[in-house]
Amino acid sequence: MRISSRGRGEEGRERITLVPENVDDLWHLSHVLESGDLVSGDTTRRIQRDDDQMRDTGGQREHMHVTISVSDVEFARFANRLRVGGEIVDCSREDQLGHHHTLNVEEHDEVTIEKHFKPDQLDRIEEAEQAAENPDVVIATVEEGEAHIHTVAQYGTEERFSFTAPTGKGEYARPRSELFAELGKALSRMDVDAIILAGPGFTKQDARDYIAENHRDVVDKITVVDTSSVGDRGVHEVLKRGAVDEVQTQTRISKEADLIDDLMEGISTGEKVAYGIEEVAEAAEFGAVETLLVLDERLREERQGAGEWDVDVNEVIQTVERQGGDVAVFSSEFDPGRQLKNLGGIAAILRYRLQ
Repeated sequence: MRISSRGRGEEGRERITLVPENVDDLWHLSHVLESGDLVSGDTTRRIQRDDDQMRDTGGQREHMHVTISVSDVEFARFANRLRVGGEIVDCSREDQLGHHHTLNVEEHDEVTIEKHFKPDQLDRIEEAEQAAENPDVVIATVEEGEAHIHTVAQYGTEERFSFTAPTGKGEYARPRSELFAELGKALSRMDVDAIILAGPGFTKQDARDYIAENHRDVVDKITVVDTSSVGDRGVHEVLKRGAVDEVQTQTRISKEADLIDDLMEGISTGEKVAYGIEEVAEAAEFGAVETLLVLDERLREERQGAGEWDVDVNEVIQTVERQGGDVAVFSSEFDPGRQLKNLGGIAAILRYRLQ
């Protein structure tokens, strides 16, 4: 994320002009924007005209700069865009005021956001700005007969390739070099700065040796890590061990993996944790919350008035921060976030055990 300027708008609102530089940034913005926020940007809009020539074509698209009052936000991950819909409140064409419009925000599009930012939203923007310097990382996990490649993003990890090639004896067995060849070929096509190659036993080292011989441009990017599993479980082990942090100085998902493990351990032992909105709100009132864990999609629902909680989550967050606690907003796209969702979407690691 690149911030172009910051200033003050009307009614005490803060105005930030920024440029999302990748899909991660678009995802971050989807959790910053809320109903009633003002968003400005360049767009095109189909204009209906009264003359007979244009009537049959349904209007002509014109470039214009608009400001909309946000009513809905959608992160279209697979389209690499953020859709921000709402009513036009300012426009270079006055006849378009009051109409509904959708801004399709893509990478490198400059937009201006004017709103009363909450502290965690500003933290998210600053985090995205700092993460711009992070190297692009993939995690490849491999064992006999199986290999997977996951990309690492701010919103979570995503499996991009999966290969199976049964080895050993039998009618369907294949030389393990065929599996290594598929893995090496896929990695060579990926434009990344670092590759973490992980898995159990000696297979990962054999795979690295094969890649070193056949894909010399790739091998210098590889760091080998030992894990007991492959696939999603292997990726979780890599994150837990901090291997990504060694090549990526800031990563939210490894932090989330650590926090969810601490939370689950506390639940299993009955020590210094709370989960569910009522328990967490009570712990916050007592000043007992060391780290608040809240799911991004649940936080957005509550702030938009579409949630089920009887407690104002903004008040809980403010109470925790006022008492020196930390707030971690979890991605619903990543496994720790899904675990948190099963616990009601909010939990806390406590400074001391509540009776």
